[in-house]
Amino acid sequence: MSAPALVIAVDGPAAAGKGTLARRLAAQLNLAYLDTGKIYRAIAARVLAVGADPGAEAAALAAARTIGGADLADPALGDERVAAAASKVAAIQAVRAEILAFQRRFAASPPPGPAGPVAGAVLDGRDIGTVVCPDADVKLFVTASPEERARRRHKELLERGAQSIYARVLQDMTERDARDSERAVAPLRAAPDALVLDTGGLDPDAVLALALAHIERTRHRR
Repeated sequence: MSAPALVIAVDGPAAAGKGTLARRLAAQLNLAYLDTGKIYRAIAARVLAVGADPGAEAAALAAARTIGGADLADPALGDERVAAAASKVAAIQAVRAEILAFQRRFAASPPPGPAGPVAGAVLDGRDIGTVVCPDADVKLFVTASPEERARRRHKELLERGAQSIYARVLQDMTERDARDSERAVAPLRAAPDALVLDTGGLDPDAVLALALAHIERTRHRR
């Protein structure tokens, strides 16, 4: 009898390292990976492309209904303007409801990987452990101080050849944190049973090791 599929929820604010951790967990544990933030970025990019307001429900909902898997690979999703717009899109309840079923289907029936069937799924976002997959086997909340996260994003932008001013990145980060944490629908917060990982001062290998140790302990209790 095969082991039950493992579902891991990884939440946290922007530039905390949750995407890096989630991708590495997927590779290490043979899990399908879904970056739910890219869904909102793809919707935001579609709204911006037609010159509409990403905070307008009608425009955002229309975009959400046309998003496909290919849209998630668009390199433009890494643009800071798109990221800021995605935070506005994600605050719209109708948009979140539109894509909730897709995210839950992914977790319940993850697609096979390049090597064949997978052992489960890992999803990262802002509300995976609290709303999308409240019954996830493992919940992780990855965070760091706003200053540390802004430093990382500033460095990332410079390495990509983009113009960046640290003070502006920090301001945008702080504003995005406020929108994500204070919105009425699915606010950013750690689930009560999530392991909180503060990545300030930790390299990706150390964060991965802590997460894997917690997952192993959790699986032994199942």
